[in-house]
Amino acid sequence: MALGKITEPERPYTRRAFSPLFAAGRDWLAERMRAAGLATRVDAAGNLIGRREGRAPSRPVIMLGSHSDSVPSGGRFDGMAGVAAGIAVARALAQAPLEHPLEVIDFLAEEPNEFGLSCIGSRALSGCLSADHLALSNSQGETLSDALRRVGGVPERIGAARRSDIKAALELHIEQGPVLESRGIDIGLVSAIAGVTRLELEFKGAAGHAGTTPMQGRRDPLIAAAHMIGWIRTRALELAGRGCGHFVATVGIVEALPGGSNVIPASARIVIDARSEDRRLMEEFQASVEAQSAAAARAASVERSRLAVLSDNLPAACDGQLRELLGRCAKLCGLSTLSMASGAGHDTAFLSRVAPAAMLFIPCKDGRSHTPEEWASPAAVAAGTSVLLEAVRALDADRDSTRCPES
Repeated sequence: MALGKITEPERPYTRRAFSPLFAAGRDWLAERMRAAGLATRVDAAGNLIGRREGRAPSRPVIMLGSHSDSVPSGGRFDGMAGVAAGIAVARALAQAPLEHPLEVIDFLAEEPNEFGLSCIGSRALSGCLSADHLALSNSQGETLSDALRRVGGVPERIGAARRSDIKAALELHIEQGPVLESRGIDIGLVSAIAGVTRLELEFKGAAGHAGTTPMQGRRDPLIAAAHMIGWIRTRALELAGRGCGHFVATVGIVEALPGGSNVIPASARIVIDARSEDRRLMEEFQASVEAQSAAAARAASVERSRLAVLSDNLPAACDGQLRELLGRCAKLCGLSTLSMASGAGHDTAFLSRVAPAAMLFIPCKDGRSHTPEEWASPAAVAAGTSVLLEAVRALDADRDSTRCPES
């Protein structure tokens, strides 16, 4: 709640990455980390890291964390609950030093931002932040490289942010959906973070007067686009119903030009956002979009002028042993669990490339997120944090595996 007060007053709860308010939030978090007995630093990629050395400092790190930046007019829990939970675990263990080093991280810029790139800090930690990424610029002409310097990063040494010393990375997050709350489940055990593919589809026809051009012979590209919008929903329902895991698809952008109410459009464009935890489903969906859009163009006597992949991120499976560990620790805490995929992207997707990584979800009210009404109860946050605490204890006690010791 205290961190949520650091916001643009007219747009609660807004704390955008690289903004002065983001820096103020970071200062507050660093103070809380130090109060929990963690030494703080900012790495080359601009990640805020709180660390406590273990009794055996050469052992790999147990890592907790999430992000503190928000979307515009977002909420107080998306990302922030995971950082706060990590600090709470560190505070609870302050008088019981671990064998392994413990780190709590506020990853830089998980949310989309003015540079058009999400998960900046975790990308760098996994070695996926490239020179091309650093050269991206915002509307003021500032490069990402320069912005990193402003938040304490060292872009010239971005490779130093890549990690290979992590025993396990765990992230607590609100579900951002209604499943846990509607089913009365305490903890979601994330099976995978869905891959996100965005496709741009454009049709071209012939503009004309809406009142004088006969219906027969019209070449209206919006007819083809409209067909695709309905077909995409039908196709997504079919793929989701196969029982092969999470699959969703949405048309979030529809554009018809020149855009007059009395003009038959000359072109129509849609952008498709599709997400799946099974790469085979995504590849099948993409192939069917290609075939169906060609058929839609023929039926409407228009041209499919563009079918482009705007972005294509692979799904990231959570570590199986860590998922089992979180499940056993939830049971130890008397909490119910449900295995589920994440349809939203998270820093854990990049962490999974360099370390065993897993996520746990807690319920949020009405499944709402990215809105000022976003809410998770104190009891839900505390329950998830208790699972994290037990998991850290278990990981520290078992130096060779992720088995949870018996209570």
